[in-house]
Amino acid sequence: MVSAPHDDFLEFLSIVVPGGEFTSELSRLKVGDELLVERQPFGFLTLDRFADGRDLWLLATGTGVAPFLSILQDFEAWQRFERIILVYSVREAAELAFQPLLHALPDRDYLEGLGQKLVYLPVVTREAQPGMLQGRITRLLEDGQLEQAAGVALDPAFSRVMLCGNPQMVEDTRALLKNRGLELSLVRRPGQVAVENYW
Repeated sequence: MVSAPHDDFLEFLSIVVPGGEFTSELSRLKVGDELLVERQPFGFLTLDRFADGRDLWLLATGTGVAPFLSILQDFEAWQRFERIILVYSVREAAELAFQPLLHALPDRDYLEGLGQKLVYLPVVTREAQPGMLQGRITRLLEDGQLEQAAGVALDPAFSRVMLCGNPQMVEDTRALLKNRGLELSLVRRPGQVAVENYW
């Protein structure tokens, strides 16, 4: 879901998975069709997963950027963190969704200047593009390019990380972060990492 918590509408970002039980049905909906949505939202990508922190890292591939767009439109994220680093990885630059929203976010009036905390790092894996990192998120983490581009180190004392997107990226990145002392945040044990898998 891309919508801000205060929006009067729900906007979703999805791809149609051929033969998929959910997206195939969703793609057949027409204007005026009814869609039932649970009143109570649930999931693991909420800011209350973290007790504290200075830097919020949002690492997404493909449609996994959707919940981060929702978070970035909520004032709470901007109040709680000194820096917000959005890493958005796709195969080709043309697949980067919601670019007008992302580029306009820092200047939104309701952020009262806090939007300047955002560091947006678009990443492509299959082509070189000026102003964009190239390679998989895991490789960019391993060789230090991600932190260098962000201008801030991933540090268990200060960094809080959310991962969303391709399950392999989530699993591999989680393992890399664990090796660096960043643990999954659980109800019984606060940590620095929250994850969500879409499939």
